[in-house]
Amino acid sequence: MAYGLLYDFLMGQTIDAYHYFGAHFEERQFQEVHVVPTKNGKPRTTKKDTIVKGVIFRLYAPMASDVSVIGEWNNWDPRVHKMEKIDSSGVFEIFIPNLENYQSYKFHFKNAHGEYVDKADPFAFLSELRPGTCSRLFDYRNFIWHDENWLRSRSRNFDAPLSIYEMHLGSWEGKKEGRYMSYEEIADDLIPYLRDLGYTHIELMPVIQYPFEGSWGYQGTGFYSADSRYGNPMQLMSFIDRLHQANIGVILDFAPVHFATDSWALSEYDGTCLFEYSDDRRYSQWGSCQFDLGKDPIRSFLMSAMNYFLEVFHFDGIRIDAVSNMVYHQGNKGLGRNEEAIEFLKRMNGRIHDRHDNVMMIAEDSTDFPNVTKSTWSGGLGFDYKWDLGWMNDTLKYYSKDPIYRKYEHNTLTFSMAYFYSDNFMLPLSHDEVVHGKGTIINKIYGNYDDKFAQLRNLYTYQFGHPGKKLNFMGNELASFDEWNENKSLPWNLRTFPKHDSIVRLVRDLNLIYRYESAMHFEEYNPFHFQWLMVDNHDQSVFAFQRQVGDSLLVFVYNMTPMFYENYDIPLMQPGVYEEIFNSDKDVYGGYNQYNGLPLTSSEFGPEGKPHKMTIKLASFGACIFKKIN
Repeated sequence: MAYGLLYDFLMGQTIDAYHYFGAHFEERQFQEVHVVPTKNGKPRTTKKDTIVKGVIFRLYAPMASDVSVIGEWNNWDPRVHKMEKIDSSGVFEIFIPNLENYQSYKFHFKNAHGEYVDKADPFAFLSELRPGTCSRLFDYRNFIWHDENWLRSRSRNFDAPLSIYEMHLGSWEGKKEGRYMSYEEIADDLIPYLRDLGYTHIELMPVIQYPFEGSWGYQGTGFYSADSRYGNPMQLMSFIDRLHQANIGVILDFAPVHFATDSWALSEYDGTCLFEYSDDRRYSQWGSCQFDLGKDPIRSFLMSAMNYFLEVFHFDGIRIDAVSNMVYHQGNKGLGRNEEAIEFLKRMNGRIHDRHDNVMMIAEDSTDFPNVTKSTWSGGLGFDYKWDLGWMNDTLKYYSKDPIYRKYEHNTLTFSMAYFYSDNFMLPLSHDEVVHGKGTIINKIYGNYDDKFAQLRNLYTYQFGHPGKKLNFMGNELASFDEWNENKSLPWNLRTFPKHDSIVRLVRDLNLIYRYESAMHFEEYNPFHFQWLMVDNHDQSVFAFQRQVGDSLLVFVYNMTPMFYENYDIPLMQPGVYEEIFNSDKDVYGGYNQYNGLPLTSSEFGPEGKPHKMTIKLASFGACIFKKIN
């Protein structure tokens, strides 16, 4: 079995490399021979089987020689525990008895340049927190899970609501008494908050080990190490277990494009560019090293890292960062397709889905690369979802415009539906939009203080009404005017101000409606269920569309200007009685209560050539959702 796994690793075909490489606690049986003297002078030999507990270390370093494990137990002396080369491909192994959890270690060897170096274990399951650079022993087995019901019923959510709360663990509540809060401490407050707001999933920004705080985990050094800032691997398991028991899924953000350049980690690991490109593609535009995704062992290394977090930690999905830098060289379409990386993505999605048919694979891709969410057997990349960054950019651009000029940008808001059915899109308002001088979501919106809040309510209603799964970065619900800072807590004090706390209430209600109304999530990638009702009203900048699944029919209306209409005709395709189930201008959301109270009955001859209409009150920057009840 071990040889077959090694072969598959070298061929780039395994997602189980973590079972073989790294440092694993195990028991081995040895036979002790004892010589016992007898009365007649002839010694008697006895044999006894003895079980010895220890750690088996395995390292892949083809150009290394004179390899040792150095650690706390041998006083970092490379002469004590020499590793044996067990395969010509460059695999070294040693079993060391009587070791314990948390002991620090590194590999010491002569590299391709003839220099002796100390390197962290690429497959380490725990790592020291910076400025420490050692790997640490950890036995991740035997955690007692309580999420059987969740795992049994989870799916990829194609026909189910999927509303994701993206978060950075360290800055959600910030540090406690100068230290990072543990996974469990964060869960104590996070779980009731998420349940109250109605989110279905969270997405964790990378929780692999990384040294530089400002990289947010996207430039890692330990791709199998649960981030020790917040505890050990079992504490992360407990975090996820508790979320699952609360019926909240957990998605892991993962960056297989690049890694940190620190010399003690993956960079020039055995004196060669083992993990990275060896040509002019070696460094990314971020200054990090780029994984050479054409090398089969590196493909196995990365696929197995993802599978490790899925199998051992029960993550429900993987979000792949910077797919644009994999489908095109340096993310630049002009430099051509990166066929090696494209093959990696297909293989990755195929292998993961073959093993886990109820786990989501999500692409963060800013390009127009085709068929990202089509199956690999039909020529696609095999992802389940793709971030619609075009929708995000166009939408935020539109809301930043003076309403007087929005009629000239009308098509910016309608364009998304022209390509929506080409892939399974997710609508993100992510961390990238609230940092580095870009301003927060509310800061991007045109207008004075009150107008910004009214349009923010409109924007969130538009995001939830538009087909596609939803993602919001933590703090978007607080309507903060200060950009996100990874070094401090979210500004929770804003909830003491009614304007800000009302946005939290609005997000909660939108989530609850989204989860309850099947027309908002069932078969949403089928164009049969969506129809524009008012799409060409440039001069008034009013939009309306309907979404229908079976007998469930919802009508969404958006006023993108400060104009107030006492009686406004909305075109309809079906006659009947319509009840307003949501209005962004209600006072509980910080509005002025210009809403429609009683159910409305349609009449004939609607605008824009539609056969029916209903006449509604339409608030300044108002957004409404109506449900056909008869």
